[in-house]
Amino acid sequence: MILAVTMNPSVDISYPIDRFKVDDVNRVGTVRKTAGGKGLNVARVIAQMEEEVLATGVLGGTIGDYIVQELNKSHIPNDFLKIEKESRNCIAILHEGMQTEILESGPMLSKEEGTAFLEKYKGMLANTSLVTISGSLPQGLAANYYHQILEISHKKGVPVVVDSSGESLKQVLLNAEKPFAIKPNIAELSQLLGTEVEVGIMDLKHALNNKLFTGIEWIIVSMGGEGAFVRHAVDFYRVTIPKIDVVNPVGSGDATVAGLAVALYRNQTTQTVLKMAMTTGMLNTMEARTGYINMNKFKQYFDSVKVEKLD
Repeated sequence: MILAVTMNPSVDISYPIDRFKVDDVNRVGTVRKTAGGKGLNVARVIAQMEEEVLATGVLGGTIGDYIVQELNKSHIPNDFLKIEKESRNCIAILHEGMQTEILESGPMLSKEEGTAFLEKYKGMLANTSLVTISGSLPQGLAANYYHQILEISHKKGVPVVVDSSGESLKQVLLNAEKPFAIKPNIAELSQLLGTEVEVGIMDLKHALNNKLFTGIEWIIVSMGGEGAFVRHAVDFYRVTIPKIDVVNPVGSGDATVAGLAVALYRNQTTQTVLKMAMTTGMLNTMEARTGYINMNKFKQYFDSVKVEKLD
């Protein structure tokens, strides 16, 4: 089973408006609400790939209840630590070809609630072969909380894919126990290293050879429409994807993590791992809903992904 962790889930609310009026009334005809958070997008895509997945994390209140209801409707197994505090809403206003986001911080977790989830997590690993950790930490948890999760996973021999950014990701990388895979973009890679990383092959090779990444099996640097640059063990790869009609790019990184996780779970070859990850990312951008892919198109786009091993 793949365990998909989302520590700060949300209800994602989308408001499409022809023209957004500031300091005035904006009426919305169509509203889309989905169980959101990066890890829930990962779980949703894994489920669509017909692989066994369990969504977990921390949620509470009526918003938390709604998230569970939505996951159950989509037949996504879930087991969250329930708290009394209210989970968050995240609002996206789609207007004039732009997207304005209003993101709630979410609940403030106590030290005891953080410890309670770690205990719950330990018990879940007995039936888990791979873990994905996605998104931000809720307020109240220490910046090294993901590392605490990683320590528990290492003791149980379960590999972990981490898709986070900023201090929570850096804390993961500063310790001896390293994730099995990470998926930064260029901006996140630059932030980690404290220097502007250029997209040239030599620059990216130099960046990924930094001692911060020692011990990480897979580093997938996502580059949007340009595909990805990858280090697997000591080898480097350039992955290119075809031009596609983008409908909704939100969640494409999460879909990429889902494809990566499924391929790793199935012990696929390097080429297949990278092609599956890129394919699910592409398929997500072609759908209006976030965290959805059309598996009927999978083979067509899988065959169009090119993986080049670099000298």
